[in-house]
Amino acid sequence: MSVRLVISMAAKPGKGSEMLVEMEKRCIEVRKEPGCLQFEVFQSGNDPDRLCLLELWQDQTALDVHAGVNSAAPPNPRMAELRSDGPTEREDYEYNRTR
Repeated sequence: MSVRLVISMAAKPGKGSEMLVEMEKRCIEVRKEPGCLQFEVFQSGNDPDRLCLLELWQDQTALDVHAGVNSAAPPNPRMAELRSDGPTEREDYEYNRTR
């Protein structure tokens, strides 16, 4: 069964567009990983400093491999400059396509 992740995060005030650019670069890399069906970032129309990352993985195994790759990668120092210290929210869903 596919796994959907919805991750909401905030940029520091006025840094949302810059953070979006950094996240888009990451999306291009991650989409090449086996089992990645979607990895896209969206910027809120109501609050430009709020971003949402939508991930869709073929199965839990693919997500686990991604998590391993992600934890082994060096942190992006630019993201640390742009990301708010506030909480990042993550929801995991079992994904059943309905259409």
